[in-house]
Amino acid sequence: MIVDSLQAFADDIMSTHLTVGNATFRLVLSLILGSSVGLERKRKGQMAGLRTFALISMGATLAMLLSIYVPQEYLGLKNGDPGRIAAQVITGIGFLGAGAIIQMKGSVRGLTTAAGIWMVATIGMAVGVGMYAVALVATLLVLFILMQLERIERRVNVGSEARNVRIKLSGIVTDIESYRALLAANHVTLNNFYVEFDYQDDVTRLNLLVLVKENTDFVKLFEELSTLYPTLTISLGNQPS
Repeated sequence: MIVDSLQAFADDIMSTHLTVGNATFRLVLSLILGSSVGLERKRKGQMAGLRTFALISMGATLAMLLSIYVPQEYLGLKNGDPGRIAAQVITGIGFLGAGAIIQMKGSVRGLTTAAGIWMVATIGMAVGVGMYAVALVATLLVLFILMQLERIERRVNVGSEARNVRIKLSGIVTDIESYRALLAANHVTLNNFYVEFDYQDDVTRLNLLVLVKENTDFVKLFEELSTLYPTLTISLGNQPS
């Protein structure tokens, strides 16, 4: 009897005809898959976390279910019309993704979260149409990308950031070759620089536009930079756009 019940349940959730049972199963599965990605994002301190990703996934699944149910019940189409309502999900999810992107002084943050939002929405759509295995594999791949590829990037030291090192020096300094040599010794590329001489206050302001590795030790770098000339302040900022 248990075997028959399980077989009936399996037949129900795999059926292309929507029922309360298989619709509920798809929503619950979508909740679990979306939450797993959201949990990883929340662990990284992102604003869009477990609840947001779960709702996005479930919303996409529900949109797909509606796309199937309405034509089945009202137009007599056995397999529904999955592209009708669900096609708008891809467009609509773009607004949520844009909201996850933050621009601060020329530096863009949140692109990975925005891509995750878009991916979770498509996973929810896959669940809604009954592609359970594909949705599960896609979720596992997303988690692999978010959790493991970042570690690999840091381990092999790939990826660089454009930053602005601002230095305020005592006196008028006209030779910056020593800065160029020190930066090169620390594997920092000097792309460009701007200098301002303030003869009234007898200070020099340097803006060094550099390309640095993600694991650069700025504390050690600043300590070495401060020994070249009498230094008043050193600060780090994002490169201006």
